[in-house]
Amino acid sequence: MAAADLNSIRATIEGRLATELASSPAIPVVFHNMPYEPTPNSSFVQCLTTFGANEYLSQGLTTNSRNRIVGVVVFNIFSAAGVGPGANYVIGKRIRDLYNRVNVSGVFFDAPTGPEALASPAPEGYFQTQVRVTFESIEEL
Repeated sequence: MAAADLNSIRATIEGRLATELASSPAIPVVFHNMPYEPTPNSSFVQCLTTFGANEYLSQGLTTNSRNRIVGVVVFNIFSAAGVGPGANYVIGKRIRDLYNRVNVSGVFFDAPTGPEALASPAPEGYFQTQVRVTFESIEEL
């Protein structure tokens, strides 16, 4: 087998979110390295997928061995400021339900953390919460 394609793993994660938030109601999604100018008093989600430390699962050389690829997805959820957390938490629940302890195309998601309110939202003028989900995938060499 070949080494894991990190872009395929990322596409699995991001595609799931983009599909979910495309309807009922539609919420804009922004990914790493994408310019975005938010509409005032609207909601949007920023999805940041990061790969972290990996570990050997077997002691082969570059063939017939396995590695665990570990990462985290951070979902920054933004909604209008000054109207309470309700809309933001509804979006957070949709995201939690989407990734909560599921296996999608070989990407295993752990239980999510959050939504946790952040004291200093960026960009300013929004109420911001954050949902974080760790994930792993097995690479077969």
